[in-house]
Amino acid sequence: MPSSFRRPPRFAVGCAVAALTAALSGPAWADPAPDYDALVARLSDTPLIAEAGALLDAAEARVRQAHVRPNPVLGLEAENAFGSGPFEGYKNAETSLNLSTDLELWGRRGARVDVARAEAATASRRSTLVAADAAGRLALYYAEAEAADRRFGLATEALTLTLADTRAALALVEEGREPLLRGIEGQTEAAAARARLDEAQAERDAAFARLTGFAMLVQPVTSIGDTLLDRMPTPVAAETSAAPAVLVAEAEREAADRRIAVERIRARPDVRASIGVRRFEAEDATALTFGLSVPLPLFDRNRGNVEAAQADFRAADARLRGVRQEAEADRVAARARLGSAASRVSATDTGVSSAEEAYRLSRIGAEAGRISQLELRSSRAALIAARNAALDARLARVRAEIDLARLDGRAPFGAAQ
Repeated sequence: MPSSFRRPPRFAVGCAVAALTAALSGPAWADPAPDYDALVARLSDTPLIAEAGALLDAAEARVRQAHVRPNPVLGLEAENAFGSGPFEGYKNAETSLNLSTDLELWGRRGARVDVARAEAATASRRSTLVAADAAGRLALYYAEAEAADRRFGLATEALTLTLADTRAALALVEEGREPLLRGIEGQTEAAAARARLDEAQAERDAAFARLTGFAMLVQPVTSIGDTLLDRMPTPVAAETSAAPAVLVAEAEREAADRRIAVERIRARPDVRASIGVRRFEAEDATALTFGLSVPLPLFDRNRGNVEAAQADFRAADARLRGVRQEAEADRVAARARLGSAASRVSATDTGVSSAEEAYRLSRIGAEAGRISQLELRSSRAALIAARNAALDARLARVRAEIDLARLDGRAPFGAAQ
């Protein structure tokens, strides 16, 4: 076979080797991410937790404000002054100084306080839900960054194996033991492996950026020091408390019920009392004044607001029933996925061991000429697929643990929030 037909594959493989060497000899990653447990402990610095905490502070401040009584009204009136005839000037004027206040009858203040407390309880439970969601998102971003880093390593190893097999195929082509087609196929596989490596590197950079942004880290993450993919999920008891979403729905229902009482009380007359002093300039005398004022409920009896509050309560009650059913179904599904993922991890690890042994034997057989290049490529593809399947299984286990932890209102993998 003329040498001019053998050089292109060998030259292409040499370029691929040079490209791989350049990729692996770049700047070293010097900023590993903090441990997952340390990042969970710092979740209070994230905007999500800070926002939930501020909303809770606002709700608690409204509770304190609800206890405050309304301010009294100080009024000053002058009558029969600066007129004509006997009322010329101010000598026959009558001046009144009075103080009036809302009596808050019918339990207005207590109902207002009850609503504020119910809303504060809702904000508190919602902050717990936000904390669980934030911990779940952190665990997911951490696991995805670790998985992307491992995929990059697998893609690098896959390219290394592909180049090694291609070099071996070219040697057989040189000896005339394999057709030229095998060298061309090796060149194509090396190019595809290089493209997959570039894609894996881009995915890794994106995953590192997501983790850096969510965790509010000063230095960009460039490597993963801790591991979540290999960490075993936290054992959970058979009987667990209600999901945070259910607790939030219960608090919203309670607040809606309290608002009905407020609107019903508002339908009753708002009685105001007043007391004051009146000065009679003509007689040079003073006298006390006092009175009550009550609006006549001829037109506005607050029926619309009462009906609206009742409708809001029915909506909150229906939402609570739906959330309870969904939470129970999601918890059963999450436990099933977690058990399935654990079995899948064990199965894929066995598959990786078998694929590694099969590929090792295939390499030996191919070098001895007892196994064809097609069989070697098939065993290499099976090995790469097995390793990626094992990584997918671990990532699925992490996601199942995240879903279950969110339903239990805790941080995944037993981290302390």
